[in-house]
Amino acid sequence: MASYRDRLIHPIRGLLLCLAGGFFCSWIQTPLPWMIGPLLAMVAGKVGGIGVDAPQGGRQTGQLIIGCALGLYFTPVVVSILAVHAVTMLLAAVFAILLSYICGFSLSRFSGVDKTTAFFASVPGGAAEMAVLGDRFGAAMDKVALAQSLRILLVVVLIPAILTYSGAHGADQYQPSPGQVSYPGLALLLTLCAFAGGLLELAKIPNAWMLGPLFASITVTVMQADLSAMPVPLSNLGQLLIGCVLGARFERGFMLKARRYLLGLLLSIGIALILSALFALVLTFFTGIPIPTLILATAPGGIAEMGITAKVLQLGVPLVTAFHVTRIVLLVTATGPLFKVMRRIAARVKHKRSGT
Repeated sequence: MASYRDRLIHPIRGLLLCLAGGFFCSWIQTPLPWMIGPLLAMVAGKVGGIGVDAPQGGRQTGQLIIGCALGLYFTPVVVSILAVHAVTMLLAAVFAILLSYICGFSLSRFSGVDKTTAFFASVPGGAAEMAVLGDRFGAAMDKVALAQSLRILLVVVLIPAILTYSGAHGADQYQPSPGQVSYPGLALLLTLCAFAGGLLELAKIPNAWMLGPLFASITVTVMQADLSAMPVPLSNLGQLLIGCVLGARFERGFMLKARRYLLGLLLSIGIALILSALFALVLTFFTGIPIPTLILATAPGGIAEMGITAKVLQLGVPLVTAFHVTRIVLLVTATGPLFKVMRRIAARVKHKRSGT
């Protein structure tokens, strides 16, 4: 009975706490208040042991709303512009793989965790996807999940703040289409996006509830159907749910037992942020894309988090989203096979050394 009550009460407490966090951050005018506020509020609740949790289905619902909102920026003109940057997007995705190995090595070196766990903990390809994939190769799922969640938390908190207080907020040349809310059209748009997400989920495609709605919304926008704009309160709800789910991954007991691992994580995430920013700086010289947009596009965050940051700060939403979609597709499809190859090469090198 107590367990059933907790499953009912804890999500309600969590939503109320996240709502309070969102209102507070909006009141004090922090960057990205409806994601950062709920995220930090939920982390505080979980670490403080007050009995809170994210609502079941919150992640899928939040991703559905955000994916739908981001897809509205992909007008036919924007899609033609993005095609020009296809090679740059692929380079950024390859850089993400290289970054995973660099950060995985540093994490293993400074925290003492095994190399397999350290690698999958460092791949910026989605918390759930990397935890499951890592488990297949013998990585510790709890440590991978914690690393992925902490990385996204730091990216979501630090990058919007740095960009905002550096004056990077700008007037985006890309605007969503259409510009007005139509509730019948919105209902149809959300239904199409939910159907697409459900199809990808049935097909066991990683990040299904982000990619499915995103692609459905892009298709509708490219076809110039102009069903509806995304209402601000609904967009805020999507951010709140994602922040709530991200914060709920921080379990008090595990964090208290893994202090050395946490310190190693902080160091490797710091390396990832610095190298990503430097890579963005190099890309801007060759592409002409503004540096704030490229920082978001190459940051080791998730599609939803970086896309909504670009939306709020008006910094190249379609470019940032397209960069992260390209990276996710490459990482999810290539990480497993590439890890197998690298493991075989390492085994051969070790065998040759032991034989000499």
